[in-house]
Amino acid sequence: MNFAIPRNDNSEMLLYIWKIIDLPFIQIEDLIYRIAFDLFILPPKQANNFIMNCIKNKLIIKDNNFVRLSEELEQELKNWQKKRENEILGKISTAKKVTQLKNDIDKKDSSKFSILINAFVDKGTLNRSVTISDAAFEFLEYDRSKGLIISKVTGTKEESYFIEIDTNKKIIRHNCHDFEERRAQNKKFCKHITKLFLLLKEKNHHSAEFFLNQLAEEIDKWEFTN
Repeated sequence: MNFAIPRNDNSEMLLYIWKIIDLPFIQIEDLIYRIAFDLFILPPKQANNFIMNCIKNKLIIKDNNFVRLSEELEQELKNWQKKRENEILGKISTAKKVTQLKNDIDKKDSSKFSILINAFVDKGTLNRSVTISDAAFEFLEYDRSKGLIISKVTGTKEESYFIEIDTNKKIIRHNCHDFEERRAQNKKFCKHITKLFLLLKEKNHHSAEFFLNQLAEEIDKWEFTN
């Protein structure tokens, strides 16, 4: 959910509020209280004016002292809830698969992927990699025929991290502190590069094995840098 409050659009702000309170209807006094003292969006008087304006413009329907969303906004809310549900279920499914894959690697599974990645990852890094959200990764370029992967990774600092893997130039570029200060000099993966390969394995295990194999076969020729 986007936590920026859309104050310049009453319908959007109303939807924002309803996504949080998630009620079919609510008393006007309770809604004023929620807006003013739970969500701290508007002071009480402005909250009351906002609600009256929404009623006037038929964004919410007043029934005695209760209000509910208009049919149009109610449908928008349901569509958003369904989309969120699908996103969450998808993330849970992916997380289970990645966690299972991590467990297989941790148990020294004999698959080619597990053997290859174990050459570059220790147990602690593997465990930390699973805690990174899948949504943190954005593949800007992925082309096996070019031997190239470029990904942006949302981190804890303001600027995103980047990962570049180029099998032709035989170079891995990444700019997280752990990689720069510890992993690169020993030609090992940090949690971000590890998670990238776990995600790639989920997309296409042949491609994941291809890039790992390229690394393993000529590791002395590869440069790990920022």
